[in-house]
This record gives sequence, structure tokens and C-alpha cells, in this order.
Amino acid sequence: MSVDSGASSMSRLLKLAHKFNCFYLSGLKSGECRPFIVEGFQVGLIRPDVMKQLLKYPEVFRVTSGYVELNPAFRDYEERTAKVDYVLRELRSDKAFIALKGWRDECYDVKAEFHTESLLRMDRSATCLFGIRNYGVDINGYVRHPKLGLCIWLQQRSSTKQTWPDKWDNMVGGGLSVGHSILETAHKEAMEEASIPAELLKNLISAGCVSFYFESERGLFPNTEFVFDLELPLEFVPQNADGEVQKFELLTAAQCIERILTPDFKTTSAPVTLDFLIRHGFVSAENEPYYNMIMELLHVPLQTIYSNQRSIKENGQVASYNI
Repeated sequence: MSVDSGASSMSRLLKLAHKFNCFYLSGLKSGECRPFIVEGFQVGLIRPDVMKQLLKYPEVFRVTSGYVELNPAFRDYEERTAKVDYVLRELRSDKAFIALKGWRDECYDVKAEFHTESLLRMDRSATCLFGIRNYGVDINGYVRHPKLGLCIWLQQRSSTKQTWPDKWDNMVGGGLSVGHSILETAHKEAMEEASIPAELLKNLISAGCVSFYFESERGLFPNTEFVFDLELPLEFVPQNADGEVQKFELLTAAQCIERILTPDFKTTSAPVTLDFLIRHGFVSAENEPYYNMIMELLHVPLQTIYSNQRSIKENGQVASYNI
């Protein structure tokens, strides 16, 4: 089913799941994007608007009718990183893409698979231009209120954030940067965004992950979020320490469902909150007619969506691809 077909018959939660998977459900099948190849592996997808700019750098990118390949003459991690970074900084200077306005000087790894060695690093603002799989960490902070039942802490993002300013978000979240493990990132973001002390973080529980493939004007977002649950004392109130959060609010589960359905909530954070509400029984097969479809759209197979189309080098040539 496409994003729009049958929309009138969908539940509100299924429409939300289609929204944060808009590229997976339609763009992926359109054939407009081309695989991005590094060292013989497909590590991303590139839209036509990006390909047009990359044509200006034939010494770095080989743009063909079937794929875009990073020059295989770049033989190591540092050289590949430096060559790509040079192009990105030029494109940023030329104001070629909205995404590069959010330049962070914070890098993400580009890998063939999550468990393999990185092929290069890239500023996090640029990864969406290449459809690079991103990994993040989210913490659901909750309390068991004696009168209101299970309640969830949400944050409102700062109005000065480079992406999704003023939107409501999960209590704690952050991208997995070069040199940081999943758990290190969880602890780091918890202390910076919500001032959660180390003593409370001992109660952090790994709760799996969610994955989805979103598209916006900025680019392509094949995201996997490692999810943690953290039960907090009733008297604890999160306090921001890095200036990236306006305020926190404690909502009941029912209020939280309504909040994620509004345009005031960050679309790419909704899967984490929805997953929490499902795991704690507030959204179930008994009250949601499209429960099975929603469950599938919370776990899009991003880990194989590229590796199943890995390039094959024969006689020094890269085989063609089909999306």
C-alpha cells in the first residue's frame, strides 16, 4: 500500500506509521535513487538532486546510470573521509543543500553493516544526502504515578535546534557518533539533556530497537534507534544541562498517544514512543485494528535493505544494481 492509497480507511496510528516510513513505502520503489557504493558495498542511496551536484566532482564520485561510486582509488578510511569532507564543505559553502545548514562538526560512521569496520566518517548533517543508515539512542523516562498510572516524560526541543525546533520529543535522545558506544551515548545524552544522575542510570533497561525509513526535504533517513526504558522516582524532575531543551512535561499514556499524533511532535521520534506504548500494553491488537501492520512498520529491515544489493566486482568492474 502506498502512503496515500486507502488513507481514509487507516487508523490514526497507522497513518503515523506511514508518515515516518514514507520513503520505505513509496520512494524506495520509485527507482529515482541510485545506490551509493564504497569499496564494493552499497552503503546508501542518492537522490537525483544530490547526484546533480556530485557530477561536479568526477575525481571523487563516479555517477553512472546504475549507481554512484566513491572513487575506489581512495584506499583507506582517512583518505576517503578527507575527499568526501572536501566536497561536502564546498557544497556547504555554496549553500547547495538545506541539510548542510545544520553542519555539526560531529561525525557518523559509514559502514557496510553495523558490526563491520567503518569505511569513512561523515558530518552527521550530510548523511541524509547519501541515504546513510544512522543509529541513535533514545531513553523512555517514565514513572508509576499512584493516581494517574504509568506516565511518560517528554521534552520540548529548543527553538534554536538546527532540526525540528520547538517540537516535542522523547525525554532523551541522541545520535551514535564516531568513537562512542551505544551505552556510552545513552549515559552521555541522559546527563546532558535531562541531568539524570549516574545512580538512577543504573536502572536503565535495554528494550530493543526500532527502525524506519523517512524522507523530508533535507534528505533520506534510514534510522535505527536503540531504545532504553528508565523508571524514575516520582519526585525526580528532569533538568536540561546543554541548552537544547525548552522544558519537560509528564504525560499520562493516553495523553502521550494524542501528543505523538499531532504535528507538534518530532516525526522521527514517534516510533520510539509508540513502541513504548505498545510494549506496555496501551496500544494492542484489542484496541488497534492495524496493530500487525504498525508492528511491521516499527521494524523495517534496514540492516539488509542495502546489503542484499551489495555490489560484485568482476574484472575490476562494479556490477549494475536494481532497486
